[in-house]
Amino acid sequence: MSDLVAAVDCGTHSTRMLIGDGKRTVERLMRITRLGHDVDSTGRLAPEAIERVVAALVEFRQVLESYAVKKVRVTATSAARDAVNREDFFDAAEQVLGVRPELLSGIEEGHLSFSGATAELDATDGPFLILDIGGGSTEFVVGTKAAEAALSCDIGCVRLSERWIEHDPPQPEELLACLSVVGTHIDDVVREVPGALGAKTLVGLAGTVSTAAAVELGLSEYDRDEIHHFRISKAVAEEVFRTLATENRLERIQHPGMEEDRADVIVAGLSILVKVMRQLEFEECLVSESDILDGIVAELV
Repeated sequence: MSDLVAAVDCGTHSTRMLIGDGKRTVERLMRITRLGHDVDSTGRLAPEAIERVVAALVEFRQVLESYAVKKVRVTATSAARDAVNREDFFDAAEQVLGVRPELLSGIEEGHLSFSGATAELDATDGPFLILDIGGGSTEFVVGTKAAEAALSCDIGCVRLSERWIEHDPPQPEELLACLSVVGTHIDDVVREVPGALGAKTLVGLAGTVSTAAAVELGLSEYDRDEIHHFRISKAVAEEVFRTLATENRLERIQHPGMEEDRADVIVAGLSILVKVMRQLEFEECLVSESDILDGIVAELV
């Protein structure tokens, strides 16, 4: 299997890996590791957060070895961009994987996400607006066959939760604060990303969007085939947001499809999704489980 390559992404909320050859996927793994916990307030990656990611990377290395993968690209995004001690994390990651993480800019992250998310889509459904809701940042990318314009905004499910949500369930003024902050960033997107307002298809990426789909579908176990290219209507997005925002964490995790480790940040993440659909006037969101990892693999093969 020497033709296999691997992409590893060390995100703010999760650490993920994809192994494939550009045509087939042999492994797709995700571990919630919370690298970005408190980085918004401290400017540093916490030692225990680094340890959680390193533990996931040790597991990933064993999988890489089992497939004899030699070509690996490791990336780091928002949390690492914000942290003054990211080189300490990069040292630890390199020691485990033998490959040093590459710090991506928000724009680079967005372009790779666009490449991965649109590879299977029909260009006649474009132009696409890719909405990649991460833990620390959200990328907005517009294009049809290639990314034409992009903006990375410092809003994400973790960052908004840590800044604006103190109560469980969130109080109305906390939800309003999240929606207001997101709205200000969307104003920036409209100004700086030509085509964002008026794109034909909204494509949503990452855990917030896939969780909304899983909850709506009532999936007791993750099923990529069910979630990938599921269409979330604006009405459904609003309903899931309203339901989860009025429940506490223990109530949220009772919903089939809700990961326990995502239950405390899902409301902030959904505030991004619903505000984008409201402000940019999208009636539905196409869920894509293909993302930055797929974009990286495509560049490696």
